[in-house]
Amino acid sequence: MKTLAKMAATMSNVDEIRDRVILGEFDIKNVHTTDYPGNYPGYDDTWNLQKFQKNFRIDVVQMDETFLEFDMVGIDAALANAFRRILLAEVPTMAVEKVLIYNNTSIIQDEILAHRLGLIPIKADPRLFEYRNAGDEEGTEIDTIQLQLKIKCTRNPRATKDSADPRELYLNHMVYSKDMKWAPIGNQADVFADANIGPVHGDILLAQLRPGQELDIVMHCVKGIGQDHAKFSPVATASYRLLPEITLMETVEGEKAERLKRCFSPGVIEVENHGGKVVAKVVNSRLDTCSREVLRHDDLKNAVKLARVRDHFIFSVESTGILAPDVLVTEAIKVLMTKCQRFLSELDSTEME
Repeated sequence: MKTLAKMAATMSNVDEIRDRVILGEFDIKNVHTTDYPGNYPGYDDTWNLQKFQKNFRIDVVQMDETFLEFDMVGIDAALANAFRRILLAEVPTMAVEKVLIYNNTSIIQDEILAHRLGLIPIKADPRLFEYRNAGDEEGTEIDTIQLQLKIKCTRNPRATKDSADPRELYLNHMVYSKDMKWAPIGNQADVFADANIGPVHGDILLAQLRPGQELDIVMHCVKGIGQDHAKFSPVATASYRLLPEITLMETVEGEKAERLKRCFSPGVIEVENHGGKVVAKVVNSRLDTCSREVLRHDDLKNAVKLARVRDHFIFSVESTGILAPDVLVTEAIKVLMTKCQRFLSELDSTEME
């Protein structure tokens, strides 16, 4: 019986090493993946498709027009990170690449203005366009979007005599992204009649003008990826974190329970009244930021165990508005699939040689 109990305890420790990252007071344990074939006697860690399909899942937690939070469960950190990097740098978008400045009498230098224009997110589906060839100077309707910015500041003839407010004194003195107008090339007016091509947000300030100053600019938008330039990145941020797991090792009551609650993010720990006693209870570990504040209290640090689930990733994807976040995730999966297919093709060609 003692031998069986010892074996059970050993297996439990192995499971913790394999499946949990432990947060200690001065260190973090079990950081590295160790579940590779042959490392643990009694465990079959050989990879097979059926086992992966059974354990892998994606759960959408929250989604709106620009933000998506979902759980990716049953996958290795290397693949999760590859997915994150693809979202940042390899899902294509349309952005301003060439700026033709015919007139700029504002105080902003041409280079600074061109840089600001390049970072404006452009509402256009990149899947409907092709990449422009390297040597092409002039774009065509299949690889280029043309935008125009033509605006001049004048005095407002209806302004009151004693007014000092620029908003009343001048007309067109604030140049916003909404002033960038789409100028269709070729048959784009018919093909993209319902696309509403233009800046995603119309309230981005580009420049300030005074009477007599004007801008006359033509912009060419092309298809590209964030790996080439950050302006092509389709996300404001794409990140992940491991699912927190908080376990109470003993009953925490009274003033200690209230103090324990304050050590965590709101909603993680709640106190309940049990038979006249205030008792701490873990309600939602997911909300924890893993600050380890509780480990600073000598009378509490042994009452709680802080861990993270190794193969449970909480993804947060915030789109710039060019494409919906769920579409970005789908496109990132396609890019990853293409990479895998290319790798397999290279392996096959090497074997044939």
